[in-house]
Amino acid sequence: MPKENSFVIETRKLAKRFKEVQAVDGLDIKVRKGEIYGLLGPNGAGKTTTIKMIMSLTHPTKGKVVVKGKTVTDGSVDIRADIGYLPERVAFYHNLTPHQTMNFFCELQGADKSVIEPLLKEVGLEDEMHRKVGTFSKGMVQLVGVAQAMIGEPSIYILDEPMGGLDPRWVKVVRERIRKINDNGATVLFSSHILGEVQALCDRVGIINKGKLIAEDTVENLSEHLHIRPHLEIVIPGLDSEVPDFLQTIKKVESVHTNGDTLFVTCEHEARMKVITKLKEKGYEIQDFQTFEPTLEETFIKLISEAEGGE
Repeated sequence: MPKENSFVIETRKLAKRFKEVQAVDGLDIKVRKGEIYGLLGPNGAGKTTTIKMIMSLTHPTKGKVVVKGKTVTDGSVDIRADIGYLPERVAFYHNLTPHQTMNFFCELQGADKSVIEPLLKEVGLEDEMHRKVGTFSKGMVQLVGVAQAMIGEPSIYILDEPMGGLDPRWVKVVRERIRKINDNGATVLFSSHILGEVQALCDRVGIINKGKLIAEDTVENLSEHLHIRPHLEIVIPGLDSEVPDFLQTIKKVESVHTNGDTLFVTCEHEARMKVITKLKEKGYEIQDFQTFEPTLEETFIKLISEAEGGE
């Protein structure tokens, strides 16, 4: 596990204003060495602007960015050289093939060109590497971008919406690449508005809304903080919407309701088997039951609601 204080990316009171729009507003995020950190928020929350400031592609109105202990400035070429960057909108020369495109970036970075074919194969483009990029779908262009970001084996990856435009087959490929580079020791920061991808990949998540950080922690800890509990769905033939009142007496059962022959019980983990056992003791026939863990979607919706003054 990364050390608590070994941060490789920090934003300190980071802010960016475009005329009348406050895109980022006093943002403090800290990404630990060796973790996968997800920057999550709805479209327009300020994710891309934040990433562009980290990459020094746009300048903060206030605050600063620190990468590996160094403040990022216009001249921070050495810092950017160790970052594999995938922008939100990937664009390459249409008349070049993926192989030629990778060759160009290898020359630009002074990297060994022997990595070109292996990297293109890793993202599933082994049969397309000599076809012009201009004939590619948006998702295939995205894969070239992922391969390009891996040139030089950087220690940090910053990926802006890496799953954007990808069908499920390519999402799986990119997810596996992210896990692999992280397993090899790289730190990964990626932004997304796709809740499932963040939950599947991230060690921690920072949730931003309207340019502000409204929460930062593991998905599990955020759910715990918001009292979002797992729930049981139990199918009992003939239940007919009857609520077994005795379940409310079981410690750490928070709520019980029914819909037809399905019983819904919200409870702590340790109460689940007590619920099943008690139902059987009382003579209820259990046809099927499933446990549904708290999801990032539930956490996200509740956090956004609280940040906007909801319940």
